Parts: sequence; structure tokens; C-alpha cells
Amino acid sequence: MATVYTNVTRDFKDLDLNMNIHPVRKDVNKHVGDLAVINSIKNILSTNKNERLFNPSFGGNIRALLFENADNLTAIRMEKQIVNLVENFEPRASISKVVVTPEPDTNAFKVYLEFFIVNRTDPIAITFQSERTR
Repeated sequence: MATVYTNVTRDFKDLDLNMNIHPVRKDVNKHVGDLAVINSIKNILSTNKNERLFNPSFGGNIRALLFENADNLTAIRMEKQIVNLVENFEPRASISKVVVTPEPDTNAFKVYLEFFIVNRTDPIAITFQSERTR
């Protein structure tokens, strides 16, 4: 009886949504590995509901919370919304920590997100500022 050994490590690949062209291949760039998951999470967090034509339930209306008062209650609502979005729409990541800090002077929120990619042991942390656009 033959024995089959499988040691498959998945390397995640996504297209560059900015549609930047590779200078040599003359094709759309791709994001590989951790960068693919990071960009996917940023894309999910910046998408509103009903923005995708054939998937109206995709997204979470994080931008709608930016028009509320920049206080701790809105920050808690945003934390919960971020956790729900990543759990529902990004199966490659599991969140370990989310901290949303309100900045009332600029009416913005600073977001710190720490997560693990599936089958990886080291956490990835990203920080970005979520603010209203005019």
C-alpha cells in the first residue's frame, strides 16, 4: 500500500485592486501572502452595505459611524462592527485584539487591529486612521 504525504502550505494571492500594471509582465500586480490578507481586511472595512451589486450584504457601514460623535461609545460600536466584519467575510484571519481610539479634535478614530493568519503563529498588527471624507 502506498503512503501519500501531503504537506501543503497555502500561499494567499489576491489581485491589486488599484490595477497597477507590472512593468515587465504588463499584467495586473498581485499581492501575495500576508499582504493579500491585510489588503483584503482593509477593503472589507472600507466597503459599505449595498455597495457591491451582486452581494448587497457585503460590508459593514463603518463610514456611517464616522458621522456620529467621536466618543468612547461610538468607538465601542466600531470595535464590535470590525470584529463582526472580519469574522464574517475574511476566513483567512482571526482577530486577537481591536482597539479604537476616538480623536474628537479631528472627528476621527485611530484603529489598531491585531490578527492571526490561518496556520501562522506570529500576529500581524495594522494601524490606520478612519476619518470622514468630504
